[in-house]
Amino acid sequence: MPISWNEIKDRALQFSREWADECSEDAEAKSFWDGFFNIFGVSRRRIASFEQRVKQIDGRAGYIDLLWKGKLLVEHKSRGKSLDRAHAQATDYFHGLKERELPRYVLVCDFARFRLYDLEENEQHDFLLSELVNHVHLFGFMAGYQTVAYKEQDPINIKAAERMGLLHDKLKTIGYDGHALEVYLVRLVFCLFAEHTGIFEVNQFQDLIEQRTAEDGQDLAQWLANCFEVLSTPHEKRLTHLDSQLAAFRYINGQLFAEQLPTAAFDRKMRDLLLESCALDWGRISPAIFGALFQSVMDAKNRRHLGAHYTSETNILKLIKPLFLDELRAEFERVKRQSKTNLFAFQEKLASLKFLDPACGCGNFLVIVYRELRLLELEVLRVLFGASKDLSIGVGEFNILCNVNQFYGIEIEEFPAQIAQTALWLTDHQMNQVASQEFGQYYLRIPLTHSATICHGNALQIDWREVVPPTELNYILGNPPFVGKAYQTPAQKQDLAQVFHDIKGAGVLDFVAAWFRKAVDYMADNCAVKTAFVATNSVSQGEQVGLLWSDLLKRGVKIHFAHRTFHWSNEAKSNATVECVIVGFALCDIKEKQLFDYKTVRSAPYKVAVNRINPYLVDAPDVVLTHRRTPLSAAPRILFGSMPNDGGHLLFSEDEKEQFLTLEPQAAAWIRPFSMGDDLINAIPRYCLWLVDCPLSEIKQMSAVMARIEKVRQHRCNSQRVTTNALANSSHLFGEIRQPTTRYLAIPCVSSERRVYIPIQFLPAHHVAGNKLEMIPNASNYHFGILTSMMHMAWTRTVCGRLGSSYNYSINIVYNNFPWPASITYQQQQRIETAAQIVLDIRKQFPNTSLATLYDPNIMSPELVTAHRQLDAAVDAAYSKQKFNGDTERVAFLFERYQQLTASVAP
Repeated sequence: MPISWNEIKDRALQFSREWADECSEDAEAKSFWDGFFNIFGVSRRRIASFEQRVKQIDGRAGYIDLLWKGKLLVEHKSRGKSLDRAHAQATDYFHGLKERELPRYVLVCDFARFRLYDLEENEQHDFLLSELVNHVHLFGFMAGYQTVAYKEQDPINIKAAERMGLLHDKLKTIGYDGHALEVYLVRLVFCLFAEHTGIFEVNQFQDLIEQRTAEDGQDLAQWLANCFEVLSTPHEKRLTHLDSQLAAFRYINGQLFAEQLPTAAFDRKMRDLLLESCALDWGRISPAIFGALFQSVMDAKNRRHLGAHYTSETNILKLIKPLFLDELRAEFERVKRQSKTNLFAFQEKLASLKFLDPACGCGNFLVIVYRELRLLELEVLRVLFGASKDLSIGVGEFNILCNVNQFYGIEIEEFPAQIAQTALWLTDHQMNQVASQEFGQYYLRIPLTHSATICHGNALQIDWREVVPPTELNYILGNPPFVGKAYQTPAQKQDLAQVFHDIKGAGVLDFVAAWFRKAVDYMADNCAVKTAFVATNSVSQGEQVGLLWSDLLKRGVKIHFAHRTFHWSNEAKSNATVECVIVGFALCDIKEKQLFDYKTVRSAPYKVAVNRINPYLVDAPDVVLTHRRTPLSAAPRILFGSMPNDGGHLLFSEDEKEQFLTLEPQAAAWIRPFSMGDDLINAIPRYCLWLVDCPLSEIKQMSAVMARIEKVRQHRCNSQRVTTNALANSSHLFGEIRQPTTRYLAIPCVSSERRVYIPIQFLPAHHVAGNKLEMIPNASNYHFGILTSMMHMAWTRTVCGRLGSSYNYSINIVYNNFPWPASITYQQQQRIETAAQIVLDIRKQFPNTSLATLYDPNIMSPELVTAHRQLDAAVDAAYSKQKFNGDTERVAFLFERYQQLTASVAP
């Protein structure tokens, strides 16, 4: 067991006094370093050797003064000799070392002076022998103490996962697979971590492999099996004639190592691979990040992207801080100025909190929550005991109360469930090390007497009450899986239908929505429970809002905080980067709520205190938009464009049209310009055969036209849809025809979210609109002005659905529910029409420029920007005399207006 920091400091002082006058390298150097290692309670003889022979880069033999393989290289000189030359000599030895023997630290010394190089952190520390007591923390690695640094990009996480991935592949190749392999790897990870963090003696696990197993690896599996058995057996129950090296291992507990696994098999390469893993500094592993990487090693395809995607701590903190952490820290700031009795009570409160992640994966969320809870508890203990260093102050004694049994999880896959369990144990030990360094006394929770409750099963089929009773729980949190309707498996669709058994049309919901409903059903038994989930932003946009939130609001849900749309890097197997929201909610209300918004989906959030947050995650009344078939306001009806449903045989590109007319010049009268949404935005010329008014006799005279019609007929006959089959009887026509006979306003169904305005345009009656355009026949400049204004765009950005990240403009949700200006005056309408015409006139100045280019936010012309701002001002003035300070106020106003309109108008 590592000795306490207080004892290390006492030994350091004694060592400094004992060696204050020594100066001869040859005479006493070995005794000096034996004594130095003893400061940290470590036997130099067991882990490091003097005069290690190596081959230098020039081919000559060299002798390292002292080498602890993989950890520390020492070059010692007589008093007054150059430490620079000593360092150069030390690094010359690297050429002769194996990769796993290369040290992280180089220490050069002349009895009186020390210089420590940390090669990974690229740091150098110089101090005198008399100052050693003030620098012993630099050598915490010698005593089994690991300074915990939370670095998301620390390469050690990836290296460790890669080593485990290779070992996994080799074990799987020989037939060691499935559950046994998963448990085996988790056990090895624990042992490797234990060796570098003081749970085991320094190098204890590595020494067992190196010293007791054959180099060909043939007996390694049996030694590991024996080791695992020992780790699950209390000392008093072990065999009396047990091998001494095995007997020296601690008792861990009977849960992690109790299950008897089939004996594996190793060869020389696999043994070397395990030894290379031993050489890594596992004490620096971040359990939150490593869990996701470790899961990835089970899939060779995912391993190619190892380290590219995991749930970052930054993103996890976005959820847990407003859910509970900010509130706890604010309470601590109040309590720490009060009595010590109150501080102890606060510490007990921290230890009483319980958390459930019902889609916990590898435990990333639970690990970060536990770490932050322990850090806050450490601050409490620092206030209580930090100044006096007296760990018994009368009111209460020093004790760490927070523990892993405060955490619960549900995970559908067994391997990540096991990782989550182990990751929390690793985090517990890391935080115990932090406390040990802080207070000078070694704190160890071995054997493991507490564990998190991680349930392996389907969270949508399990009754969460059986995992943890609602009366005992405080918070539900996590990052449930995002699976859209089109990508759900039949089993997932069935689970979703079961959860929303009483909601008609719930099949369009994203899979993540089921966790919202399950949480609300669970919270009904304890309204004090608070929940926060990361979700795809579809739950707060488009048609899903009406289905999901109508149900949740009816059940009493109140949103307490929310992060509006932002990019989230996910640890899921798809390694997808998606646009997400975070929603924190409960069945009780609070006065002040927090809304986090983003200038761009990749920027940092800014917080706004609000009194309400509605399902669209805006400061507005709790309303949800229904599927409305006609406009709510006095506005013209909008239609979808005509659907070809032709297999492409009635459509032409520019070149295809010219080639076709060469064959069939008579068809020129029946070819019209045609556009889908992307064509309109990017000015892509396309054409169609529009035979609506063409006499059948004339059609039959055009053989090339008839050939295309026949291909359309075959396409429709081959369809799986009965309605499409019926269209085969009129294969010369579009499947659905809605083309207006007058000029119309065309709105692309899908457009990029990068643009400030959705590009819309007037088109003549002969220009055929495809089904990816929406049309407003007989629209005026006034309608163009309203729909291309910032007011309408603010509404669209808030309520429309998304296709990927692009706007997916909906007639029934966005347009038909949009509140147009009420009681607009003739003068206001004229100002809007005039400003709209200016926008159109400026566009005409760029006849060969596409709308995509004109509305590219990076290069939009100053004249067009000014014209739009004038139009925005005219539209804003038609809604209110008060100036709107941004989209937030516009949307809040529109929702208020919507609520007024729907109070007396049925959907």
